[in-house]
Amino acid sequence: MTRKALGAKFFERSTLRVARELLGKYLVRRRGGKTRAFLITEVEAYTGKDDMSSHAANGMTKRNQAMFGRSGHWYVYLIYGMYHCLNIVTETHGTPAAVLIRGLAGVSGPGKVCRELGITTALYGKPAAKSSGLWVEDRASRIQKLGFRIRQTARINVGGDEKAKKRRWRFVLA
Repeated sequence: MTRKALGAKFFERSTLRVARELLGKYLVRRRGGKTRAFLITEVEAYTGKDDMSSHAANGMTKRNQAMFGRSGHWYVYLIYGMYHCLNIVTETHGTPAAVLIRGLAGVSGPGKVCRELGITTALYGKPAAKSSGLWVEDRASRIQKLGFRIRQTARINVGGDEKAKKRRWRFVLA
């Protein structure tokens, strides 16, 4: 099986395109001398200032500054004071956009993804690369070969205006 770590160029594109194309890729975590890989099965796209559900809708803050940074870097934050959420920054530097990793094969929900892989804010702003211990691989398996199809729905549990709530920017392998 061919394994190729995805570089920043993969992520420096339209957030919706990156979100869709992350399905079927693998999130790989190396820690404690062990490497584990999980098929990415569910993601959501967030696109900055025009997306009232995005953390960047009201501009840059200390919490969201990673979203304005370079593509292919991690944006990790804490919700409800107890759950971490993992996002990968997309588009060009200065454009606040990211894709939330909502689910992996056998792991459903962004908080559970982070708990299963030991992801915390220690990864905030680090590159999605082997050097950080967390990266994305294309393992040359195409979604069609795996027997999946992509389902597109509204995002889950988002705030913002009605337009943002109705956007069908959640992508799931079905």
